[in-house]
Amino acid sequence: MGDVIAPHESGGHSVPHDLPRPPDRTPRAIALRAAGTALVLGVPDTGLPYVLHWGADLPDVEGLAATAVPTVPHNRIDEPLPFSLLPGQGEGWAGHPGLSGDRDGRASHPRWRVEEVVVDPLPDTPVGGRLTFTAAAEAAGLALRGELRVEADGLVRIRHEVTNTGEGVWNPAALHVFLPLPREAGEVLDLTGRWCRERSPQRREFAQGTLMRAARRGRTGHDATLFLVAGTPGFGFRRGEVWGVHVAWSGDHVHLAERLPEGAGQADAALGGGELLHPGEARLGPGESHRTPWVCFSWSDEGLDGMSARVHRWLRARPHHPSSPRPVVLNTWEAVYFDHDLDALRRLADTAARIGVERFVLDDGWFRGRRDDTAGLGDWTVDPGVWPDGLHPLFDHVRSLGMQVGLWVEPEMVNPDSDLFRAHPEWVLAPSDHLPRASRHQQVLDLGRPEVAAHLLERLDALVTEYRPHHLKWDHNRDLLEAVHGPTGGAGVHRQTTAVHDLLRRLRDRHPGLEIESCSSGGGRVDLSVLEHTDRVWASDVNDPLERLSIQRWTGLLLPPELVGGHVGGPVSHTTGRVTDLTTRCLTALIGHPGIEWDITGCTEAELGALTRWIALYRELRPLLHSGDPVHADDPDPAEQLDGVVARDGTEAVYRYARPTSSVRTHPGRVRLPGLHPGRRYRLRWRQDVGRPTATQQSPPEWFVKGESIASGHVLTGVGVHLPNLDPGQMLLLHLTSA
Repeated sequence: MGDVIAPHESGGHSVPHDLPRPPDRTPRAIALRAAGTALVLGVPDTGLPYVLHWGADLPDVEGLAATAVPTVPHNRIDEPLPFSLLPGQGEGWAGHPGLSGDRDGRASHPRWRVEEVVVDPLPDTPVGGRLTFTAAAEAAGLALRGELRVEADGLVRIRHEVTNTGEGVWNPAALHVFLPLPREAGEVLDLTGRWCRERSPQRREFAQGTLMRAARRGRTGHDATLFLVAGTPGFGFRRGEVWGVHVAWSGDHVHLAERLPEGAGQADAALGGGELLHPGEARLGPGESHRTPWVCFSWSDEGLDGMSARVHRWLRARPHHPSSPRPVVLNTWEAVYFDHDLDALRRLADTAARIGVERFVLDDGWFRGRRDDTAGLGDWTVDPGVWPDGLHPLFDHVRSLGMQVGLWVEPEMVNPDSDLFRAHPEWVLAPSDHLPRASRHQQVLDLGRPEVAAHLLERLDALVTEYRPHHLKWDHNRDLLEAVHGPTGGAGVHRQTTAVHDLLRRLRDRHPGLEIESCSSGGGRVDLSVLEHTDRVWASDVNDPLERLSIQRWTGLLLPPELVGGHVGGPVSHTTGRVTDLTTRCLTALIGHPGIEWDITGCTEAELGALTRWIALYRELRPLLHSGDPVHADDPDPAEQLDGVVARDGTEAVYRYARPTSSVRTHPGRVRLPGLHPGRRYRLRWRQDVGRPTATQQSPPEWFVKGESIASGHVLTGVGVHLPNLDPGQMLLLHLTSA
């Protein structure tokens, strides 16, 4: 049991003996610290706890508390009130409220009385901590429980739960999590995108008013921001102070950045978000509760890379984080599409095993009636016309070659041209009088119906039991529109989202060794809640390496490389039509969880040789790539991109330098390699395993001719190294080890 701050009979609070009792209105302060960051909370005599500081660690918490009471300006409320952990109009906050709702049409503006605040250490670590509080608003008939965690690497995670303690139904309209920001936060960065162009960054001034990114797609979305980031003007990957928020939820959600003229209590602005609730979606009867998803906050004074590192390290510390080496994948989609033929697929598997592939995934087209994308979804039995002996002949052959087996499924969807839909049209997530507009010839199954979830679990369990795949590629190929839960006629996105997570959990409980990939027409479902139940995400349906450079860079804002799938496609991109060379395709896929999506039975011996060397290179670098800290240069030239991974102890690093387009410069000049330890000496090598890029120049840098050089981290990070003048669409790989 941790320290407890319990109420006096007078309504005040007792304080643990090691916390000083402040005079007057100075709040009692609680500091949760980890990895150079601190979350300092004030506990007032009345009202909810609030944040005094979120950012760099502070030794003088008492001094912070003593200077916390702000100015009272004219024409505002007549006393200084804090921006609490659940801000509302009762505190004078005119922005989006932390909680809003009604009881039979009567507005709710609760005034909270805190009942208990408990501070606990995190298990198995001397840093960080957890704070929980409970509060009641008797007049409003509501109770509140909040939980804040500062994880060992400084990531802050918060969630709230509200309970109806009154009579009748209480209808929450919003339950959001906020943290305050200082006035130094002057710019905002978020991401947008579309199918095959996910994770496109956009920046703007953090001006007065509200920036709200709302997702109403029933999934995270190709345009999801992943992180909404506020920072000091000009912040980048390696510079500036930044504060970011991620809503860990696979359904509809909002991210918010708000700056009002009067500020936010002791702070200047606010950052937050939560689930987006549709009208009537979370009706609470007496005693019923609604809880937010985890909302994650990350701060750094070392730019976006520092912010992301806190998330990556927390993910890697999870007990269920993938711990085995991430296998090289061959996915059959762009190799054969729907043209399934046992002999052809055996030849493909033979070639894959020859070059070192470790996992063979049979994609769409194996189940009953599935000769194109207009039919078959929902009928999860093997098509006897294509596979008269089932999938065993192929899977047995794949296993005999020493490779794992994977299988594509899309359980949440149904084609109207399917036996399941003909038998159960009422199982569709839809209004009672019509179907939603079709998308990709499919509708959505209502997993909020227990019978639908039970049917899918039974079919998936039967498939996994019979064929024993190591991996399921779990797809989800359309937005949820007019998502109505049939039995109630109410909005169904929340129920659908929790049911999908539950289905994933129950399937994994039955098959503990099964790995699952979150694919959603590419990168449409990428969030930290789906990753509680899956082992990687498919970043995008585009395998064009030049498109992938940006997509993978910005997906890395949230996820480390081992959780992000990226494949080597054929010479001509399936989605863009662009022609790229094999070296470029291989190096793009290298920094991630790589694979191949290409009919390699038609490759030349030279191409197969390059792929073999690429896989060997990946296996060599895999321990570094999937444990080190990703780093990204703040490229001064928009025609170049440098991304890398540096070992936590600084002993090794790898960098990929790319020229997506031509530059106005005649040569790159010195390119800085971020993240190296200044005092360490490094052996710098150009890795030519996959091939040599083309370049337009009379001669390359002298060290490049030799193939390696030795220099200090201070020189390489602070001054840089000369690189060749690569042609557009070319890239190279640098590998550094301690000298």
